[in-house]
Amino acid sequence: MKRLYALAFLILCSPLGARADILLLVHGYMGSPHSWEASGVNAVLEQHGWPRGGILRASPAGVELLPGNGSQAPNRAYSVELPSLAPMVDQSVHLQVILDYLRRYFPDEPITVAAHSAGGVAARLALVRAGAAQVKRLVTIASPHLGTARAIEALDATSGAGPFGMFKDFFGGSTYYAVKQSWGVLMDLTPAHPGSLLYWLNAQPHPDIEYISVVRSGPVGLSDELVPVFSQDLNNVYMLQGLAKTRVAHAGHGLLPADGVLLAELAGGKPAPKGQQPPKPPQSAPAK
Repeated sequence: MKRLYALAFLILCSPLGARADILLLVHGYMGSPHSWEASGVNAVLEQHGWPRGGILRASPAGVELLPGNGSQAPNRAYSVELPSLAPMVDQSVHLQVILDYLRRYFPDEPITVAAHSAGGVAARLALVRAGAAQVKRLVTIASPHLGTARAIEALDATSGAGPFGMFKDFFGGSTYYAVKQSWGVLMDLTPAHPGSLLYWLNAQPHPDIEYISVVRSGPVGLSDELVPVFSQDLNNVYMLQGLAKTRVAHAGHGLLPADGVLLAELAGGKPAPKGQQPPKPPQSAPAK
């Protein structure tokens, strides 16, 4: 009997019984890793046991890590930097490279991907194209899974066609030119229709992981200022009907400190044994 108790004690205290977790934060269109910082999400996550692991960016040379103050904490939140004006496929490739980096250096740590706005489409595309592997959960916040008419409006507003096209080009400001340079991603975010990226993506088999939609209802309950409610709900994606959980927030499109509370709750995580730290990855790693 004493041996049995001793064996149970060793199993409970074994490092194999206590994993660390990773929360990967994906920004949206015209966003950056700073989006999570400026909104207060990172600060709230840290208060709830998810300190900043750092910023991850991919390039042709590989992956670069800018370490954060919590890079050696048991549970860590990493922000990714994507080329948010690039077409969705390009963004998803960058995210795939970053996910491969995390799998290589943290092979035993489950990953929750949390993505805002268009970042949710990029994340879903990466998982469909390359598989989920260690990713156990995808949380999307105000993401246009079925597209948004705002993308069509942005394309029309920055079109050089028509009698006033030359005046648009001459008087347009920095935001106007940024929108004009991002026609590829805007085309990808137009409402799903035969031949469009979203039409194809929504008909593909999705990895068997947990899916959670954080839906912004806006002030009247039908839409935030950019994406209608029905487009934000993953249950309206053909291949995910009835499989996703939904959380509704009566707020606008942007990130909020309350998102940090919700993400900490959803990501969960298990504290590592006292004194145990995750391996420290290199600050840059070659692409595979």
